[in-house]
Amino acid sequence: MRLRVLAKASECEAIQASSLRLGRRIAVLGMTATGKSTLARYLARLLGVPHIELDGIVHGPNWVDLSDEEFHARTAEALSSDGWVVDGNYTAVRNLTIGQADTVIWLDYPIIVPLWRVFPRTLRRIIRKEELWNGNRETWGGALFGRDSLVVWIVKMHRVRRREFDAIFNAPEHAHRTLVRLRSPRATARWLKDITAA
Repeated sequence: MRLRVLAKASECEAIQASSLRLGRRIAVLGMTATGKSTLARYLARLLGVPHIELDGIVHGPNWVDLSDEEFHARTAEALSSDGWVVDGNYTAVRNLTIGQADTVIWLDYPIIVPLWRVFPRTLRRIIRKEELWNGNRETWGGALFGRDSLVVWIVKMHRVRRREFDAIFNAPEHAHRTLVRLRSPRATARWLKDITAA
């Protein structure tokens, strides 16, 4: 399977569903609040495979994260089946996620997209008191304000993640995987429409 970049400029190239072979193991990457989990959940339903959310593994009760060793072990167990869709960017388990994936999907959106989305998403979660993982809930201070807020994280890490992922997808060891790089929400919508077309 050759490496295929299925986007140019700000749009996704048109593709035929019959010619795209996603495989049964898919990794979805992207900045916070780009819609990784939403896309991964949809693709998992489409393919009839489990959806694995790395945030749900690494974040223990009271937001205490697992050690890298425990995180790696639990992720390996979660990805032990022959089919899954996983979302998350964690370096500690990339050998399991990207390293085992047939297809890697990168939501490579401009920084304004996650910044625009993170506010209403966080407001909804706080107002509705939505439980995220292992009893954890977002708070005003933790999510939107302070040095560790999601807004600061997005601004700090957006360029870093783009460099990391660009290097990964140009590495020879990943040349046999299918790469789907989507540069806007519109491109993602068009790509989904193409792969689900009869």
